[in-house]
Amino acid sequence: MSSLKDALESGLDFIEFLGDRKSNTSKTELREIYNSEFKGRKGIKDPSFSSVLYALVKFNKARIRQGNIYINVKPQVRVYCDQWRRPRAPQSPPSPSASPKKSDSSVPSTPVTPVLTPKKKLATEILRKLKVNWKELTADKGGIEITSDPAASGRKVQFAVDRLKELFILRFHILNKGTNCIHFTYYTALHKIRCFTLEDERRVTRACPLFLCPGESYEVVVRYTLNHYGYFPATMYFEFCEDLQGAVPFCIVREMEAIARTPLAVELGPVSPYKPSQEVIFKRVESVIVEGVPPESSVQPLKMKVKLGDYKYPKDLKELAKQRMEDSEYLSSAARQKLPSVKALLDSPLKMKMYSHRCHLLLHLEEIQMEVDIRKYDLHNQTMTQNQSSKKLLTLRVPGVAENRPSVLRGDCLRVSKSGDTARPMTVYTGYVHRVELDSVKLGFSKRLLETFISNMKFDVEFTINRYSLKLQHRAVDLAVTHKLQEVLFPSGAAVANLTMPKLRMFNCQLENNPEQHAAVQRIVAGSSKPAPHLVFGPPGTGKTITLVEAMNQVIRADKSARILACAPSNSACDLLCERLMVHMDHHRIYRVYASSRNPNSVPKNLLKYCNWDQKQEAFVFPGKQILMKYTIIVTTLVTAGRLVSGGIPVGHFSHVFLDEGGQAVEPECVIAIAGLLSAENGQLVLAGDPKQLGPILRSPYALQYGLGLSLLERLMRHNTLYQKSTDSGHFDTRFVTKLLRNYRSHAAILKIPNELFYENELQVFADQWEREIYCNWEHLPKKGFPLIFHGVMGKDEREANSPSFFNVSEIEVLVDYLTKLIETQGKKGLPKLSAKDIGIIAPYRKQVEKIQKALKSVSALKRWSDLTELKVGSVEEFQGQERKIIMVSTVRSSINYVKMDKDFNIGFLSNEKRFNVALTRARSLLIVVGNPVILNKDPHWEKFISYCVKEQGYTGFDFEDAEGEDDIVSRLATLKINVDSDNPVEEESALQQYLDPEWRNEH
Repeated sequence: MSSLKDALESGLDFIEFLGDRKSNTSKTELREIYNSEFKGRKGIKDPSFSSVLYALVKFNKARIRQGNIYINVKPQVRVYCDQWRRPRAPQSPPSPSASPKKSDSSVPSTPVTPVLTPKKKLATEILRKLKVNWKELTADKGGIEITSDPAASGRKVQFAVDRLKELFILRFHILNKGTNCIHFTYYTALHKIRCFTLEDERRVTRACPLFLCPGESYEVVVRYTLNHYGYFPATMYFEFCEDLQGAVPFCIVREMEAIARTPLAVELGPVSPYKPSQEVIFKRVESVIVEGVPPESSVQPLKMKVKLGDYKYPKDLKELAKQRMEDSEYLSSAARQKLPSVKALLDSPLKMKMYSHRCHLLLHLEEIQMEVDIRKYDLHNQTMTQNQSSKKLLTLRVPGVAENRPSVLRGDCLRVSKSGDTARPMTVYTGYVHRVELDSVKLGFSKRLLETFISNMKFDVEFTINRYSLKLQHRAVDLAVTHKLQEVLFPSGAAVANLTMPKLRMFNCQLENNPEQHAAVQRIVAGSSKPAPHLVFGPPGTGKTITLVEAMNQVIRADKSARILACAPSNSACDLLCERLMVHMDHHRIYRVYASSRNPNSVPKNLLKYCNWDQKQEAFVFPGKQILMKYTIIVTTLVTAGRLVSGGIPVGHFSHVFLDEGGQAVEPECVIAIAGLLSAENGQLVLAGDPKQLGPILRSPYALQYGLGLSLLERLMRHNTLYQKSTDSGHFDTRFVTKLLRNYRSHAAILKIPNELFYENELQVFADQWEREIYCNWEHLPKKGFPLIFHGVMGKDEREANSPSFFNVSEIEVLVDYLTKLIETQGKKGLPKLSAKDIGIIAPYRKQVEKIQKALKSVSALKRWSDLTELKVGSVEEFQGQERKIIMVSTVRSSINYVKMDKDFNIGFLSNEKRFNVALTRARSLLIVVGNPVILNKDPHWEKFISYCVKEQGYTGFDFEDAEGEDDIVSRLATLKINVDSDNPVEEESALQQYLDPEWRNEH
């Protein structure tokens, strides 16, 4: 029997081998082709032609009539994916004869550029052709017309499935409306992953085409069965060939989309079709600036001793940036002359010799881009109202101001002009911000505007960037050179001595049992790295802030004359430092300095007594230099530390400078708190942070490309051998860097993948057992004891109106379902009572954040939480440094326009390993990730995470295991009859446009 089956297999291979020659039915000619071309072509012995023909007839695959051979036709069903099945459990080790599987090594791999085989190159070109000539490929042609039931709209068949698990049938009708006979030779779906089957009565293939005469029609049936809510598209490819010698095959393409959704998804759908916003360009006109009225300046005893210059960027540089640093006929002669030196400076390594020049250049380029980006928020035809409590102020509504989109602080200025004003010169009024409220700002304008102001008067509003922090950074890099900080910024270690470590009794007894924290404190107190910085490398949840606080307490205990400046990039991080310092230190020795623009309502009440708040003036006031110098520890943001330099605090007054969250600030911002304050010879700089987590947000592509996005902490760890592991010992030099290893936050299952990918598997689980395991028996876990869920969703990333930001309602449906389950099960079966503030939802795109927030307000089941506003929804950047008992992550991106091998598909945020790391390390007890597994598997980090969830049975939702591999897709694409000679360019959206509208910094 096996020989008969072998003959049948050879016969079916031969039919496929014949291809277009299948129309030849002569037994004699087919025998000749078999023997001379097919038989033995693979170097193996094939059955005889007679054996093959016997097997085909025996199994009813062929029939013989009068010396001719005819292929029998039978209905065929191709099953692409059974969506109901759960992912298969891990298989046992393959036998030696099995195909090799991808290694599951825990060692992070280095991305490499794949080598394209000829077949893959062809497939890639075909994908490009599909994009470029989509309109042509979807058009009926060659006399063939393809219609469908339900009917298509714009060559796309869209339909909604009302109920899950019910069969829905889609029919494609192929009609020959021409005057010649046509062969229908082949059809397929380009990506075999969706929950549908294809069938046709005559089993059309290239080996067995269907002959369509004029007026004849044929039907291809698609059967959909959806078992999950979501969006399930497919691209259908139909191939034809005229019945003429040497005719070239042609194709017709159709799209189909099946959607299953709840009423919530309908409610959250696009408010209007997406239309990219057209930038409104106003011609420059001659204008007259009318100055407004700034907020009343409170008396500032801290006088300016060190000048702060303007540091405006050169006009030529803006020209060069506009022309992308390339020579152009549009460049002025002055700009062209400077181009070589600017490019040379950008390409040069960062060294002390050119330190300030290179930093100035990168900061200027960042400012130029900031000026462009801030234009996004300009308002047109806006009304203002007169403030009821103070008639001298006008109130302007600014949506997004509460989220720093844009950032508007007290003392900032806006420019307004009357809408439709045609007078020349145009009058432009400067308004100064007196107060910022939830979604509005109160502005002080000149009397000239107030006297002519009437209700409903319309204005065009232009926002401006606050240059204060930029100016401080420029001054700082100049002062770094002046005060010769080479051994601080570019340490050589030449002056470091081997010191005896002091014996210490910890203020915080928890550190007694943590060897890494204890050792870090010892080395900081001993000054083992001086004059080089000491780095505290603190992975998520390892207690780096507690370590810094203990070190500051110990420094003061060891040296009563020590003076400390404690800084961080954000006010929230500074407040945390201050509150923890106050646990073991006399409150009156600590002074928290706030910028005058700080909103007093956002300051913790327990700190108001110990900061520069003046109750009489109701403002933050900078005390005089002599008063400031009396305090043992001053806590302030990096930017506000610049006021200490301006106020003349002498170099060397601070014996120590501690910078927490040092990885989140650009290097010039860190230098604000060092240059002009810390002695290069005797001072001690301590940097704490994690270079594997998110760094600063930058806008300029040149600033990013040439290293401004690299924090001082990360630059030292990446480029200075003092801060790298020894190739001999495999350990850090503990005089210069301490890596904290004990994680006090997360369950081991949550920590496992980030630990393997980013921390060399060195992190140890020390979180409180009850806290970390509290959700291990939650009834909605796919696997008990594994508090990690990846929920696969085949959604659709959409945009609406003129916003380029993406959202995905299918993922929101899943998130809301989990939230509802959490509410229903809280306080039952050993689970704790939950409040909304125990949960955080992370989403990469601004529009997804907005849609989730809308869903939270509209779902009645969630209203059982009285504190629902405390449930934080935000970007990864907004969650850095934070943690929650439960974290949910919505990854959003989901479209598969063609297939998963499409290298042009940009998953943007998702492929940033630092965002991946931060997103997955915020949860203590339960982590739920919702996303499209097919898209996410394109990234090696996400692929590892999803494979881990599948292996541990924590995967649920859409079953992607039946999705064919890239090799199968490539093989099919390479067989498509699509001409790939076109050189038409494909227009791609910039990554910036698809980005998340990042929050503007306002930490002064």
